[in-house]
Amino acid sequence: MKIADCETFVVGNPPPHWGGQYFIFVKLTTDNGIVGYGEIYAATFGPHVIEHMARDVAERHFIGADPFHIEHIWRSVYGRGYTLRPDVSLQGVLSGLEIACWDIVGKAVEKPVHELLGGRVRDRVRSYTYIYPHAGDTRDVYVDADAAAERAAEYVAEGFTAIKFDPAGAYTVFDGHQPSMAALDLSEQFVARIREAVGTKADLLFGTHGQFTPSGARRLARRIEPYDPLWFEEPTPPENPAAMAQVAAGTSIPIATGERLTTKYEFHAVLQAGAANILQMALGRVGGLLEGKKIAALAEANYAQIAPHLYCGPIEGVANLQLATCTPNFLILEGIHKWEGFHAELLRKPVQWADGYVLPPSEPGLGVELNEEVARANPYTGTSLHLEMSEVSPECR
Repeated sequence: MKIADCETFVVGNPPPHWGGQYFIFVKLTTDNGIVGYGEIYAATFGPHVIEHMARDVAERHFIGADPFHIEHIWRSVYGRGYTLRPDVSLQGVLSGLEIACWDIVGKAVEKPVHELLGGRVRDRVRSYTYIYPHAGDTRDVYVDADAAAERAAEYVAEGFTAIKFDPAGAYTVFDGHQPSMAALDLSEQFVARIREAVGTKADLLFGTHGQFTPSGARRLARRIEPYDPLWFEEPTPPENPAAMAQVAAGTSIPIATGERLTTKYEFHAVLQAGAANILQMALGRVGGLLEGKKIAALAEANYAQIAPHLYCGPIEGVANLQLATCTPNFLILEGIHKWEGFHAELLRKPVQWADGYVLPPSEPGLGVELNEEVARANPYTGTSLHLEMSEVSPECR
């Protein structure tokens, strides 16, 4: 069996764009007709540029290859162009294509991917969501602590046991910076109100986006520490694990990081520095499923846990789910609400969510199929990147 064809889909994500402006899916087809789907999480170039990158990588390394030979293909792509070092754009492309190979392999042997990566160790996977507003609600849950607390209580009533929010202000290309007094006050207010609203029924996940210097992050951590959050996410920018380790050493709140990292090498540096003990790999960026399993093994040896990141589409989400199902040191899985809405429409059979948990599919491969009719009917026609940072320095606001 050989891979014979590659097709890409750049799908516009309708308003309110939860999960990003668009999703980039890939479809590999073998010479005996087996189809595998993957998803690329690459935001550094426009999506149609990434689409061309994917075709180039597929034509050079995947077409004509045996989809079972994932290690060999992975090394060939990782070293192409005389690199052999983490490259976030290249690894995003590789990730989507690698995930599609696992989908093919699972279908070929009639097994779910999690059974091929060690076998399931849990029958359901704990999930969390960001706090998102109700449709039509005029209150801003991103800056209104009372509205956020009310929404958090509603999520808990639906079955969620963990809620994430990020009230610490805009993230910019000039980060890290010191938090303003207003940001410190609002952050503490958010955590206090939400803790009061949910009690001990749910963990609080405090999100930031690499916004602060180590000293600034420690100041913020002191303000929220009394409310016992489960984690303080990416408190400093991602390129310097030693700086993040200063934060980890200065607070009792567990540090989580990893959505902007790629490959085992960057995660090894995080663990070696003592920068975090919760790793948030995004499988559409990190290097794919097998790379994610290797990172989880590194974490396990360091008594760290994984919490796969999702701000993307449902194919990456299901890849995360497959990894979570077979990984002993898994903590919690990010989802967008209850995996419904446009994310569900993009799949022929939606992911099942019940009482705060995602149920792993039992079908072969990833266990889901992209609804190509819906994907083709929603092409992305905008000019924005998947995520964009403010280019205004914090002190100029």
